[in-house]
Amino acid sequence: MGRGKIEIRRIDNSTSRQVTFSKRRKGLLKKAKELAILCDAEVGLIIFSSTGKLYEFASTSIKSAIDRYHKSKEENHQLLNPASEVKFWQREAAILRQQLQNLQENHRQLMGEELYGLSVKDLQNLENQLEMSLRGVRMKKEQILTNEIEELKQKGNLVQQENVELHKKMTLIRQENMELYKKVYSTRDVTAASTNTIIPYGFSIGEDSAVPIHLELSQPKQRC
Repeated sequence: MGRGKIEIRRIDNSTSRQVTFSKRRKGLLKKAKELAILCDAEVGLIIFSSTGKLYEFASTSIKSAIDRYHKSKEENHQLLNPASEVKFWQREAAILRQQLQNLQENHRQLMGEELYGLSVKDLQNLENQLEMSLRGVRMKKEQILTNEIEELKQKGNLVQQENVELHKKMTLIRQENMELYKKVYSTRDVTAASTNTIIPYGFSIGEDSAVPIHLELSQPKQRC
């Protein structure tokens, strides 16, 4: 059986009112924290009890949330008024022009220009900025060179491995050629030996079996 609908009105009993306030305050603070975490929202929550006790929660800080609230409210009010909107954008443009002027002046000083009017402390700060910038440039340069050296080393290792593999292949080819050479010349030696065999009674057999056999008669040797 579901819960009945609770009538939203002031609780007359002070004890029940205090218990309800404690429970719902904790639930409200928990929901505010979950909303800030889950939705990446800036949340500011302020609660005063009937006795004047303060309870608060802020994802950043209460002061930051209140300042942002007042600023947003003022901007929205200005946007609703055309005259105020013009003044608002004029102020924004003036702020941007001043920032641009400061950046240009700083850039010229970093380039060694328009240094008049600077104190020793200002010049020291400018020198420190230049040294920090130069240090950053050198570190970046060293990093790039180191990466290139490592890349060249890797390529050199790959080339060396390829050379080793080619050397192995060439060695294998030489061995195969030597084996083939031995087989060919051993066959020729056997053929030559069989060809040079002396046949009795003047018979001779040539290398080509298709050539006809020639018979020769020799004079008998005289006995002493």
